[in-house]
Amino acid sequence: MELNDAFALALRGMRLVRHMPQQRFFGTTSRAYMTHLEQGRRCPGLAKIEDLAAVMDVHPASMVVECYLKKNPEMDLDGLLAKIKLDLTFEYFEPVAAADSEQVSE
Repeated sequence: MELNDAFALALRGMRLVRHMPQQRFFGTTSRAYMTHLEQGRRCPGLAKIEDLAAVMDVHPASMVVECYLKKNPEMDLDGLLAKIKLDLTFEYFEPVAAADSEQVSE
């Protein structure tokens, strides 16, 4: 599934589960843009995701997580959140030795 289509499903699903009409977003975005988002014809930037999330009273990251769950149906929420948690703890990276950092600064 394309990212635009996954975001469209996530946005529409989150909006409908909250019983919100598209008109509720018109102070944040135009009718045409909202329609394009929900049809997968456009993909918003981070600032717009933040605006849309505020209207629904959800965290912007929740919208992004829902988008990737739609894009990758083989991954479940627990698996995705575990991956995100691991990514954010920087466990993949080896610490830089003090000697290595001194050589870089010279």
